[in-house]
Amino acid sequence: MPTGIDRVELAYARYWLENDPERVTFVVRGPIGSVVAVPHGFVGDIIHTLDTLRLGGLGGQDSVKQASRLARSAIARIGLSRGAREVTRALGASHENVYLLVSHTLADRPGPIEALRRKGVKFVPTVHDLIPATYPEYASPAGTARHHRRIEAFTTLADGIIVSSKAIARELLPHLPQGADRPPILTAPLGIDIPLSDPSFPIPDEPYFVCIGTIEPRKNHLLLLNTWRVLGERLGSKAPKLLLIGQRGWENENILDMLDRCPALVGLVREYSGLPDRALARLLQGARALLFPTFAEGYGLPLAEALSLGVPAICSDLPVLREVGQDVPEYLDPLDGLGWRRLILSFAEADSRIRQAQLRRLEHWALSTWENHFALLDPWLRQVAHAGRTADVPRVHAGPVTVAPQAKMPAAFVTGS
Repeated sequence: MPTGIDRVELAYARYWLENDPERVTFVVRGPIGSVVAVPHGFVGDIIHTLDTLRLGGLGGQDSVKQASRLARSAIARIGLSRGAREVTRALGASHENVYLLVSHTLADRPGPIEALRRKGVKFVPTVHDLIPATYPEYASPAGTARHHRRIEAFTTLADGIIVSSKAIARELLPHLPQGADRPPILTAPLGIDIPLSDPSFPIPDEPYFVCIGTIEPRKNHLLLLNTWRVLGERLGSKAPKLLLIGQRGWENENILDMLDRCPALVGLVREYSGLPDRALARLLQGARALLFPTFAEGYGLPLAEALSLGVPAICSDLPVLREVGQDVPEYLDPLDGLGWRRLILSFAEADSRIRQAQLRRLEHWALSTWENHFALLDPWLRQVAHAGRTADVPRVHAGPVTVAPQAKMPAAFVTGS
């Protein structure tokens, strides 16, 4: 099921394929070797298959099998000389080319990026977050080291950088060269695809709250589970329900122990994994609020998605979430357990005044759209492509590789303006 960065890649692929296909060459790369081209029809098949999965269309298992077949086919193309020749032809068709990397995948191995820059290609990555580097406690040691190498590649090789929030831009600035050598940064908020709700999907009859995200320490599920343990002990079956939507992640033994073994949570906390968008929309729209007590975020798509569906939110007081939520949500310190409990109980009331006040603010919330995103991106990308010749390529020391990344399809493009 596409989540997070996967959905951004999908939006970019869809935009270029539908709006300006003659300007784009879709490419794929693996842990070794250079980038190779894949046909537009192949990319269209990927978009259709993943959209079917995320929207919960008919033949879900068939879509999973088809997605696996497409992934294997993409990996097989990496070793084909034909795909490499098509990249060479695309580069020869224009003097202003941009290698646009929408994901973080394999940026810690920058050899192919350097090779393209030696041919005069501008490199423009999207930096979604710096979390593995700035909050190493929420990543594996190998993941932290890998992200440091990505940041080094981005900041050393990039001719321009795309970020989704001013908060990420501020975090990134200290890593960049200063003065005239600093690459330009485009801040373009992510668009939100509002799915139709599936009216047939069952929702609880009692008041309930929703928390969306992989079950892992960074998302701070433990605060919610401890809150619900107290609510269960005090209110019993009359306590509101908590729906956790997301797969179980890693390093979460304490969280899983509570989910699997805490008697006070039985019947009050429910888990959902692999939900299609329409079912998720149905659960969100019936909720008293989205709960988002996260410690760190790159953008906060669950918050944006909830607000786009007209659902109130109680979330962590983080700069990036204030940027997305504006003055609408209730903001709390992610460690303020008593504050979270107080607001949850208030929002659970049928005539909750504080919830009604947020709904009134929500009427004026500005929805970010992909149309607005690309209206910012396209002219800026042309400017980067037309800016003088690419400077001499600095070498990036990638360091020892501790974990070999799996070959996967990044949404990467070589665009000729």
